[in-house]
Amino acid sequence: MPAIDVRGAAVAYTDTGAPPGVTDAPAVVFGHGLLFGGWMFRAQIAALKDGYRCVAIDWRGQGESPAARDGYDMDSLTADAVALITRLGIGPVHWVGHSMGGFVGQRLAARHGELLRSLTLLDTTADAEDPAAAREQELMALFQLLFGMRPILGKVKPLLFGPGFLADPASAELVGEWLGRLSRSRRAGIRKALHGAAGRAAVADEIARVTLPVLVAVGADDRATPPEHARRIASIVGGAKLAIVPDCGHSSTLEQPDAISGLLAEFLADVDQARNLDPR
Repeated sequence: MPAIDVRGAAVAYTDTGAPPGVTDAPAVVFGHGLLFGGWMFRAQIAALKDGYRCVAIDWRGQGESPAARDGYDMDSLTADAVALITRLGIGPVHWVGHSMGGFVGQRLAARHGELLRSLTLLDTTADAEDPAAAREQELMALFQLLFGMRPILGKVKPLLFGPGFLADPASAELVGEWLGRLSRSRRAGIRKALHGAAGRAAVADEIARVTLPVLVAVGADDRATPPEHARRIASIVGGAKLAIVPDCGHSSTLEQPDAISGLLAEFLADVDQARNLDPR
């Protein structure tokens, strides 16, 4: 997997390249959620790659990116995203961010809007972490550092996956894949990533200035960032589209891949059509 160097940290990514015969195709950049990797968007990439160049970043210490000494806060991850977009020369891009990737996407849109065509926010929030939840997350971060993730799966899985998904025996293989991938990451890197998410600042005031086309989607059964967070974002950003995905928890791209792929395909097509018709 290729990687870029950002201030001494290796940031891995995947890149489908431009579709055959469409060298000027817009790029879609995917930013994954906490405790996942760019792989969580594989269904969406498969659905979009014939019309778009699809790039997925792995945040520091997660996915295929090795643990870095520092730089796990949301502002640093935003700088990593800016570096990836500018070094690949693919801007302006459609940004698709899930959870932590949404924290970054909101900062990108508010501070580096010239790099984006549109913003899609999946299962995320514009608010800081609730203090009680932040303390629990810090404890989980320490526990997984000492003992690994398996002993706290009972707490983590219901936050990351919806009840219907977990109750379906067919989902066991995917949950096992998630745990296997996560177990290959260094515990120290995962702890720092958890710290970075728990200590994030709110960006609600910043995103009020966003004028890009925005799609906000959330699983109806999301416990980590419940639908009221999505509704709040949509109410702050003028003209944002809101979608509540039924029978779906926090990991919407994996739990309801066809629904999310369909929402994305329609939204991106509408944005690009409007952009092409705009005489500016």
